[in-house]
Amino acid sequence: MTRRFAKPALTLTDQIDHLREAGMTVADPARAEQWLRHISYYRLSGYWHIWKDRSVPDQTRFNQGADFDALCALYNFDRDLRDCVGHAIEQVEVALRGSWAYALAQVSGAHGYLDASLYSDRKEFHQMLGKLATETGWSAETYIRHYRETYNEPALPAVWMVAEMMSFGQLSRWYSLLVDPRLRTAIAQPFGLREQQFVSIVKHLVDVRNICAHHGRLWNRGFRSPPQLPRRPRELGASLDDSTAGNAAGKLYNTLVLLLHLVAAIDPGAEWRAELVNVLSAHPNGDLGTMGFPANWRSRPYWDGI
Repeated sequence: MTRRFAKPALTLTDQIDHLREAGMTVADPARAEQWLRHISYYRLSGYWHIWKDRSVPDQTRFNQGADFDALCALYNFDRDLRDCVGHAIEQVEVALRGSWAYALAQVSGAHGYLDASLYSDRKEFHQMLGKLATETGWSAETYIRHYRETYNEPALPAVWMVAEMMSFGQLSRWYSLLVDPRLRTAIAQPFGLREQQFVSIVKHLVDVRNICAHHGRLWNRGFRSPPQLPRRPRELGASLDDSTAGNAAGKLYNTLVLLLHLVAAIDPGAEWRAELVNVLSAHPNGDLGTMGFPANWRSRPYWDGI
């Protein structure tokens, strides 16, 4: 049976009327129109689902208390949270670039990363290598262009050069495909985590980074592929939430705890924890439970003293 999409395109005025008819308070139509024009009805719809009346078929009505100004506050909170989380992931990504390049260079030299025997999946290795060759071929980066113009063998630049031009996703794959656990361990060692856990965490952070980079909704998102949760160091294990209630392992809370650990490992004097706490304190209604925060989160080691 064919099911054809038949929803009409609504004008901004129609969109506001539709929200009001569904039960949302819109005290300032001019402000609402500005938001709808520059952010869009569909994008904002990802945030107003928390006010949807679940007892109504197709959830076409809002619960009492749905308010456009509260919606805007929630959207702004999520934007600030993305910026904060993105800042931490940037530190992790840059540090991983350095650790990956250093470990490979020490083991097998400047171009040892091109040895297919280092990787567990030869087919994927050659696919990644082809992609890297294409990108270095047209890269306008000064250091890549200098290598192309100065050397013709090997065709690809040294590992510490290509590390700087890889995307976080590419870097994650090059790291996770390393077949020798000792080499993966050497890369993970500066982060204070076991290599299998760190591989999983890096893959997860790539997903989170992409959400932040593409301005997606982050605050109450559930992750289909959550990271492995370490039990060590002890303070980290005690701060994470591995309960099965509400898919806790796949909520943002654990991501934030992991980032607290990683940022502290990279820069013990970093002020990111204070930055994060400041953002969390600005949550419009203070309900962090939808982000996976357990009821006793303030008493856990990484949050102690808040």
